[in-house]
Amino acid sequence: MTPRRVVGDAKRWKALSHPLRGEILRHLDEHGPATSTTIAEALGENTGTTSYHLRILADAGIIEEVPERARGRERWWRTFPTDHREPDYDSLSSQDRAALDEWRAAQIPGELTLVNRYIRDYRRHGRWAKASRADGYYTAEDLDALFEEYIALLQKYGHTAKDAPPGARLMQLRMFYIPEQPAHKGEGEPGPPAGPGEGEPGPPAGPGEDEPGPGEGKPPKAARGTEP
Repeated sequence: MTPRRVVGDAKRWKALSHPLRGEILRHLDEHGPATSTTIAEALGENTGTTSYHLRILADAGIIEEVPERARGRERWWRTFPTDHREPDYDSLSSQDRAALDEWRAAQIPGELTLVNRYIRDYRRHGRWAKASRADGYYTAEDLDALFEEYIALLQKYGHTAKDAPPGARLMQLRMFYIPEQPAHKGEGEPGPPAGPGEGEPGPPAGPGEDEPGPGEGKPPKAARGTEP
């Protein structure tokens, strides 16, 4: 299934910021369609609570009903693959910026935990995790193209939980880039020359230098292209 291109907005960010709604999404991603009752049983919540949060997620366009499984008042819900993008931050209103900042702030602890787990455990997982880091000179257009090709690769090789082939595992994938911080020059001035693809030692490994790392967590099944 081709991921749906979704541009974030305040309603979506607020819906995603609630921790229980995050648990509900993980449950739907990992176990497939479910009702408020089955989710309540799995998460140790009451049905009224899960029903309320499912409606919030549906209203924000994050999940959808499975009409063919509906029986009377029983409603089934599912997630779907998305390519989630963010609008230009400078174009947002102060209210939308606050909603986006709140969502991002809630993600920080989990992201830091993931990075620390990689550094600590990356040798335990054999071929199931590899990393590369590099420096080089890129234009903004180069970086846009790199990002789009990365998202296309996620969509090409990733699977949903439903269509994952035998031997597939849940994986966590990350890619980010950031300008070098000049040590002695003015802000924005280039640092020492470095050829693209020139790696550095240590985990994460240098380009072409594959290192194992943890292979658990949310899979690329939804091929979510969330921008850093």
